[in-house]
Amino acid sequence: MLPTSRRRGRSPRAFFVLLLIVACASGACVSGHALTPSAFAPSAVAWLGPAVSGDGAALARWRASVGPPVISHHEPRSAPADEVRLASWNTALGAGDVRGMVRALRARSQAPLVLLLQEVYRSGPEVPHVLDPGASFARRLGAADPTGRRDEIETIAADLGLSVFYVPSMRNGGPQVSDEDRGNAILTDLPLTDLSAIELPFERQRRVAVAATVNGVAGDSPWSLRVVSAHLDNVTTGPKRAWFVGSEYARVRQVRGLLGALKGDAPMVLGGDFNTWFGFSDLTYVETARAFPGTTVSDRRPTFRGVLRLDHLFFRLPPGWHAQFSRGDSGYGSDHRPLIATIRVRS
Repeated sequence: MLPTSRRRGRSPRAFFVLLLIVACASGACVSGHALTPSAFAPSAVAWLGPAVSGDGAALARWRASVGPPVISHHEPRSAPADEVRLASWNTALGAGDVRGMVRALRARSQAPLVLLLQEVYRSGPEVPHVLDPGASFARRLGAADPTGRRDEIETIAADLGLSVFYVPSMRNGGPQVSDEDRGNAILTDLPLTDLSAIELPFERQRRVAVAATVNGVAGDSPWSLRVVSAHLDNVTTGPKRAWFVGSEYARVRQVRGLLGALKGDAPMVLGGDFNTWFGFSDLTYVETARAFPGTTVSDRRPTFRGVLRLDHLFFRLPPGWHAQFSRGDSGYGSDHRPLIATIRVRS
């Protein structure tokens, strides 16, 4: 349960802000968010990372414990389409039944499919088993889906006949308890190009957003759409921030770095688990929505355990394009509900 203020008339949000002012000046809390190009293998992926040296040192310790990205291309669909079905979803490390959700989506529409997934995992020898003493990793998360299965993201993509681009953010437990890393992924049955990995400013754990371009044809006209899957920190630590209270400003720093990397006028959809404890009034949401003016929200229901709206979709679309989205009615085994959008690429 979230803490509340005892003073009549003061909202919990105002109380948290007052505490944060005592902890630090807000300007200092969100500084140092610029990202610059980085040189990591493989060359098929363009990398961006924080310019702040302190962030770089911390990220290097987390990077040392994960495997390389997963890039797997399946035969894309070639039929013309002026509509795309897109879902953004935190799958809870195997608990979410991705296959079940895709079956439900395909039963309703045969339009091309794009999945922006968070908290998926990869297992196997690609994940380092022997770590340097200074390497960092997260505690292990994950459970089987409702069917009793728990599969890594490359297996799921292959079963569904989808191309996949996955980049690990962190190791999912130490070498003694798992051979897994976890992060964000994009799955699609459209051609997938221009792959990018975006390391966000470091707060509590390493976070890497993934971006790619999907391509299609509407009638005789080719079109392309930039899609991004992101997952921000939920809480934070350190002397300048107070766990839950300061997490909003930690997320703002992360999202400002992300938004700087996503500037431009290309058609784009950004989806993810933004951990907006304050919902649509969270500064993270407010700043992101301002940068994606094509975003219209008609379904404001909670996405996390029926209580909080942590997950969001944002749209930057050209004239003639149209998007609408709503929360899924099932969590398919995850503690998050997916957000499901229909995008029409021409009037």
